[in-house]
Amino acid sequence: DELFDLRPAAIIRDLDLRRPIYRRTAAYGHFGRADKEFSWEATPRVDDLRRALQL
Repeated sequence: DELFDLRPAAIIRDLDLRRPIYRRTAAYGHFGRADKEFSWEATPRVDDLRRALQL
């Protein structure tokens, strides 16, 4: 709760899931892609997580 808002609307907003980009994921999968438009590959909160876990 402190780092991530896990309400469905917040997840949609944070990952910008309303953009129609998913057709491109139909071929060759959707994980490990270098395309910047795939928001689920971004890791903007890594530092926040490290601080919270005291790593």
